[in-house]
Amino acid sequence: MTADRTIEVHVSRHHHGRVARISIPGEGLTTETARRLTAAADAVREDRDIRVLVLEARMSPFCSGPADGLDRHDTDPAAALAALRPPIICRIDGGCHSVGLELALATDIRVCSADSVFSLADVHDGVLPSWGGTQRLSRAIRPAEATAMLLTGSHLEAVRAASLGLVHQVAADRAELDTSVESLIETLLGLGPLALELTKEAVHRGSELPLRDGLRLEGDLNHQLAATQDRAEGLQAFFDKRPPDFSGR
Repeated sequence: MTADRTIEVHVSRHHHGRVARISIPGEGLTTETARRLTAAADAVREDRDIRVLVLEARMSPFCSGPADGLDRHDTDPAAALAALRPPIICRIDGGCHSVGLELALATDIRVCSADSVFSLADVHDGVLPSWGGTQRLSRAIRPAEATAMLLTGSHLEAVRAASLGLVHQVAADRAELDTSVESLIETLLGLGPLALELTKEAVHRGSELPLRDGLRLEGDLNHQLAATQDRAEGLQAFFDKRPPDFSGR
């Protein structure tokens, strides 16, 4: 893999291989970086040992938007991230704009530094978001707020983004940001991976269904989970008054 920081995507494993970190360079997103990010996400999808994924940038800003020449139709890394089984934490430090916000919206839990700023102002360049931005933004925050952001290109400061639900935690500084991410990792690792996976499926698929069908989906997934070793282990651990040892099966 090339050492050119403008296109390098680095994948590392932590917590005995159960946590993967995908690190993009930061600043502008190039076509090659998007391709490598898609490939990294696809590799994570094939690895059943990974229980938590962290998406981050090695430098601030997280993403200033598309670099010159970015081919948005060459690949769709946001779709590759959204298709992943394990929960995804997005660590955002600094600006998160355009395609960068589309990547963040494809993750499950977003944590940012206090100086982070968010926008999806592609219309100002005469283009539409191409990686699900119009759809995921309007599901992450109120549709009226999303429409205003998309049409006017307005920016959201970190505190305002948190109040709307775009991000879930705002850290005072980078040290606190890292601590928040590690705390989330530890929390998620202590939970059943199959329960987390099926919860994601219930939320994502259910958001596209009428309430009646969404409730049926939830019930079907509960029946599916009930037949797993993890469910049996959770019950046994409860009766034994000990932490569960989930296997993901």
